[in-house]
Parts: sequence; C-alpha cells; structure tokens
Amino acid sequence: MKNGSDDYRYPYNTDIMENYKNPDVIIVGGSYAGLSAGMALGRSLRRVLIIDSGMPCNRQTPHSHNFITQDGETPANIAQKAKKQVLAYDTVQFLHDTVIAGKKIDESFQIQTASGAIFTCKKLIFATGIKDIIPDIEGFAACWGISVIHCPYCHGYEARDTKTGILANGDFAFHYAQLVHNLTKDITIFTNGKADFDREQLEKLERHKIRIIEKKIALLDHREGRIEQVVFANGSSHALETMYARPDFVQHSLIPEDFGCELTEQGLLKTDFTQQTTVEGLFACGDNSNMMRSVAYAVATGNIAGAVVNHQLSAAAF
Repeated sequence: MKNGSDDYRYPYNTDIMENYKNPDVIIVGGSYAGLSAGMALGRSLRRVLIIDSGMPCNRQTPHSHNFITQDGETPANIAQKAKKQVLAYDTVQFLHDTVIAGKKIDESFQIQTASGAIFTCKKLIFATGIKDIIPDIEGFAACWGISVIHCPYCHGYEARDTKTGILANGDFAFHYAQLVHNLTKDITIFTNGKADFDREQLEKLERHKIRIIEKKIALLDHREGRIEQVVFANGSSHALETMYARPDFVQHSLIPEDFGCELTEQGLLKTDFTQQTTVEGLFACGDNSNMMRSVAYAVATGNIAGAVVNHQLSAAAF
C-alpha cells in the first residue's frame, strides 16, 4: 500500500502492524503539532509511527488565521496538506487508531490501541490536544468555533466592528475586553451571574462604554452556528454577532498521566523548553502543554519536540 494513503487503518494495513511494531518514535496525535514533529524526525530518517483518531478540537472551525502562508485556509485542508508532505518521507507511517493504554518497560515505551495493536518505541511524543468542556448553555456547542470564538488573534480580525460579547467574569473578562476593544467598540460582558470586578476595572470598563450584564443566560439563538442574540432566563434578549469565551478543559488523553507526567495548575502537561515532560523520554507539544492555542504555536512546539527527540537518539547511538 502506498505511503501517504488515507487507508492506513487497522487491520487492513498489515505493513504497519508487522514492520512498525518497534519504531524509533511514536507520536500520539496527528494534527499540526504531531505532524510537525513527524516531519522533523522523518527528515532525520527516524522510523516514526503517527497514531491519530481523527477528532481534532477545531474540526468545526471554518477558517484558520494568523498562520503565515495558510491564512484563511480551512483547518482540515492545512492538516491534509501537512499530512501529505510528512508522509512523503519513507520512514514515517500514519495509523488511524486510538491509543488507549501505555506503560514503560525498562528504557522503552509500550502503547496499546483500540484495535488491539501493541507497539514499542524508544521515544514517545503526545500531541493529543485538549478537550473543551462546553458550558450548559443551549446553542453554545453549535456556535463554538464559528461565532463563539476563543482567540482574538485567530479570529478577531474577521469579527471586527461586530456586536461583540465576552462570556467571562473578573480578571479573565477584563483581559478579553482589553484585547477586543481594539477590534470593536460595541462590547458587552456577560458574567452569567454576579459580576466580580474591582473598582479600577469597573472604572475602565465604564470609561470605554463596555456594558456588563449579570443576567443568567438561557440560550444562544443562532442560525447555522452564527449567533444572533443571547436569550436570558427571564425571557429578555440581547442582539449579538460575536462572542468570546474560553471554556474549561481537560486533557484529551489521560495516558501521559498514567506514565507519571505531571500537570501544571492549569491542567496542562508540564514541559521544559525542549517540550520534554517530567518523564524522561516522553514529550508533549501543542495545546496539551501550553495555553497558546494556535496552529502556528502547535507547529512550532512540534518542530522543537521532533528535533530534540532526534538529538537524544543521535547522542545515544553515537
């Protein structure tokens, strides 16, 4: 079967099952960070197996921005182009599967997939991202990534000069207001309960004519993910076109914790500047290890992880 085909799925690809039981490196997660790490390693002739379940967190987002050369492209197209380029390197293989367990055996890592396959590698990279915990607000999930957005740098330009809301409270809402005020002057903060701002923050918000609404939100009225108004529990409503929000999250994969990887206070995998976790030989890159949720940052951290892993393998073999 030709390398780079989308048909690398267990049990049809016997080549992977038999010949990639013991690759140099396994990368769990085949989106931007994982593919970036795979390219760095493939270019160094490392035998790499990328395992991906095909469920990226931005699959509902129509366009990706603030990534030079790919500005405005769909996330899926960026990933497909990256995958094609990475799999042009003969030592890199891609398996559509889900990693469900893992353990360390001496100096190696062993992982098991949902299809029952077992692989062992010298180095392990998790590029598994995070999973957003969607608020219990009707319509939020349908709008998430479309008109309910998380990042002014990724989506703010396209949402400029619109009726804009911020679903947050306290310092976090104030921080968003500072960033978004440069993009639109029609801003409302929805605290979804009692507001929590200090006097200085309230004075600045008032000076910039930023409204605060404390009423409980019942639903987001939308059309195909495009928000039209916020409807409150008391039946009143507020017209809106864009909403910024940053939901809570959990790690998309809990397996790094099974290996003993430590988390930060924010729930991210703790890494050093080389993307190595607190477990020697196990690396993490992309959204699972940093609050900077962007395609560009994921690619950068993946490249670092791949290069450092190759350096360690080279030094050990020299």
